[in-house]
Amino acid sequence: MSDFWSSVREALRGTRQDFTELPIRRAVLLLAVPMILEMSMESLFVLVDIFWVSHLGPEAVAAVGLTEAMLTIIYTVAIGLSIGATATVARRIGEKDPERAARSAVQVIALGILLSIPISVAGAMFAPKLLGLMRASPEVIEQGGGYTAMMLGGNATVLLLFLGNAIFRGAGDAAIAMRVLWLANALNIVLGPCFIFGLGPFPELGVMGASVATNIGRGTGVIYLVYRLWKGGAHIRVERRHLKLELATMAAVFRLSATGMFQMLIGMTSWLALIVILSGFGTAALAGYTIAIRIIIFALLPSWGLSNAAATLVGQNLGAGKPDRAEQAVWKAGFYNMLFLGSIGLLFVLLAGPIIHSFTQDPEVVPFGVACLRTVSFGFLFYAYGMVMGQAFNGAGAVWTPTFINLFCFWLWQLPLAYALGHSFGWGPRGLFAAITIAWSTYAVISVTIFKRGRWKVKKV
Repeated sequence: MSDFWSSVREALRGTRQDFTELPIRRAVLLLAVPMILEMSMESLFVLVDIFWVSHLGPEAVAAVGLTEAMLTIIYTVAIGLSIGATATVARRIGEKDPERAARSAVQVIALGILLSIPISVAGAMFAPKLLGLMRASPEVIEQGGGYTAMMLGGNATVLLLFLGNAIFRGAGDAAIAMRVLWLANALNIVLGPCFIFGLGPFPELGVMGASVATNIGRGTGVIYLVYRLWKGGAHIRVERRHLKLELATMAAVFRLSATGMFQMLIGMTSWLALIVILSGFGTAALAGYTIAIRIIIFALLPSWGLSNAAATLVGQNLGAGKPDRAEQAVWKAGFYNMLFLGSIGLLFVLLAGPIIHSFTQDPEVVPFGVACLRTVSFGFLFYAYGMVMGQAFNGAGAVWTPTFINLFCFWLWQLPLAYALGHSFGWGPRGLFAAITIAWSTYAVISVTIFKRGRWKVKKV
């Protein structure tokens, strides 16, 4: 037990250990602890944010839900580039080539800045029209237009936060990524109610205040992130000589990242389409779904942190020429993830009612929130392995594998099933919630089956 807590303290401080040489359990622990805590803070922010917004009524909650659906484009770019960043940096670190890792990091950040500009301009200018296209009511557009404009206009903070932390995670400097996100989200959590309700000297901005707090917090996190990249971590440091565009390196990273973006686009636009289907059932159903999904994300984000640890270990061990060790790390991470998510899922199933009631007392919203939380939580055991396997493929650079699985499970399976259960079978919104659980469980089964074949072990990055 003393060895366990000693490793936890080392993980939180930051370690200079070579993750391709350590015992696998210890390597997973040193990477997973800060990554889980990093994502836990993100999940806490997601939960606190919707808690305060829910006090403004279902229209405000619906505005947040619709905006987050539109933010899928930004998250698609951010996560896609992050996949390329983590895979490339991890492989270079595994090859004991930190110089190429630093050069790749600069190219990824440059790509992120370039891609954020058109999204920012379009989002800020056309926010009300975009909400209208999402079938938002006039009340939702009036109350949430400013929130949407600011969230889309400030998308660069999202991109750079994602990319910088992906670089640190790929290098094995997970403790730095944890501190960056903790700083950003701590500011979000503190400033959120101040700007929403006008506490003290702060202006009362309503739902728009949530977006102001978010952009201030993320912007501060980006500043700290750039400082840490320049100062250097235990495994990677960006110096002046790296600050130049290398078109060949940028093109290689972009090719890998573009597939990652497509992978995320498939998954996230399926959520967008799901939101459009759900919007047809009214504001109460959409608000209940939004609250429940925020709570579910509260559980899934720490689990995503553990999955990121698997991606780093796969990339570094493949770079070091140790594919069997990479596979062992994935199975171990999947097992730990199953224990974690299985426990959380059981709590959500048993306590769905009290949990949703702590966020809203609206008698029309509560039944939908409870149904969504309980139904989706039934699949947590499957999600645990599916998340780890997907990230393992990405860490290996076998990005097309989870991309094709996403295409089948979410577009060719989830959406037709959601429409059929919701409309043809008359289940209403509950049919959509069931479709989410079925599709994600299918994703896990297919991913494990393909992972066992082992073709990802020979992928070049």
